[in-house]
Amino acid sequence: MLKRKIWDYLKSWKEDPDKKALLVTGARQIGKTYIIRRFGQENYKSFIEINFVENEMAAKIFSEVSNVDMIITNLTAYTGKKVLPGETLIFLDEIQECPQARTAIKFLVDDGRFDYIESGSLLGVNYKEVRSYPVGYEEIYHMYPLDFEEFLYANGVTDQTVKYLETCWRTLTPVSDSVHETMCRLFQYYVITGGMPAVVNRFVDTHDIGQVEELQKDILELYRQDIAKYSLDDKAKIKDIFDRIPSELNEKNKRFILANMRKTARMERYENCFLWLKDAGVALPSYNVTEPSAPLKLNEKRNLFKLFMADTGLLCAASLGNVQFEILQKNMDVNMGGILENIFAQIFTANGFELYYLDKKNKGEIDFVLQKGKNVLPIEIKSGTSYKQHPALNYVTKVENWNIETAYVFCQGNIEKEEKVIYLPWYMAMFLKQEKIERGTIVDVDLSALSSFGGQDF
Repeated sequence: MLKRKIWDYLKSWKEDPDKKALLVTGARQIGKTYIIRRFGQENYKSFIEINFVENEMAAKIFSEVSNVDMIITNLTAYTGKKVLPGETLIFLDEIQECPQARTAIKFLVDDGRFDYIESGSLLGVNYKEVRSYPVGYEEIYHMYPLDFEEFLYANGVTDQTVKYLETCWRTLTPVSDSVHETMCRLFQYYVITGGMPAVVNRFVDTHDIGQVEELQKDILELYRQDIAKYSLDDKAKIKDIFDRIPSELNEKNKRFILANMRKTARMERYENCFLWLKDAGVALPSYNVTEPSAPLKLNEKRNLFKLFMADTGLLCAASLGNVQFEILQKNMDVNMGGILENIFAQIFTANGFELYYLDKKNKGEIDFVLQKGKNVLPIEIKSGTSYKQHPALNYVTKVENWNIETAYVFCQGNIEKEEKVIYLPWYMAMFLKQEKIERGTIVDVDLSALSSFGGQDF
């Protein structure tokens, strides 16, 4: 079983006495169904799974969305399984195929006898109209392909090694040469393999890149079929954009240029197509910002963007030429800029960041500009040995109004700091995470200062 971070989240969710239904969303083939099924089987006395794609008749279970007793009766009759109050997980898979099931969630959660997890591919989660969304009764967890840390565990790297690397990250201490070399090699494998669970398993079992690529191409074809199935409008445009991602990233500035598709193409006619691919979880847009100042959202230019693929292994399989061989030969400097940026887009997205970049005329480009809390982090990704040459980064760190305290360069070198610039090995990106409030963070309100008012009315 692959070690996935969602497992700990699921355990925490189960222990919450006031839990809502949990909706796990994400792109196809990232392992949602497998991990939820395994969790249910190992942590509940009774586990019921309904897949609305495999069992089209199952939708009839929810014909009366507000009648909980009728739904439970239908559910047990359909599956032939017992339900035990407080000890049963009901898993509704491919929930996008049954809008009335999502409507029923409000009433099922209110009933409180059983736990509910829904799962749906983002490719289809919104393509059928839901009569009434269960707002306030559902929490959403966005799942992604395996991140690099999960990939390390799949390949036998221990917790102890990861903790050692994190200590190096926090203290800016160079990694030992032997560990550094091994980690760089594993990172190159991650670029080629990506994070689709079936692909990672195939790599771990065989180390056969040919088999890995065959499986990746099967997934790419599945995505194309899903575009045809789920995109209600503009199917041809969406498929064209999806297929052009590798070639657009291979351009010098890596921006997605509509005119490369059609000379007469205009953004207003294509914007919904790009948003569909983003919402489907198969593409990651990175928008240009006018300046690296928080909040970045207010500085974005929606008409200037790069479009990355959500899984870099799939990008390698979709690219022309034998890029996997070049990467295995440690040649990350020849036509690899787009692929290398893509893996960081994938890592940063999974770590909770929205993607932006900065392109200032006559000053150069910053590959990524991330906002962590109130701080803005300019980041450059370097594939070659001249990673200390970064005039654009030097420029942004010296503009006083932007108040840049720290800038990062991810490269093939070891950890090093020069003034505001921190040089980090590629693999250290797994530790750069967005700040968030963790489940279980409890705050206390001290009202003692109000007691002096003696209960006066105001």
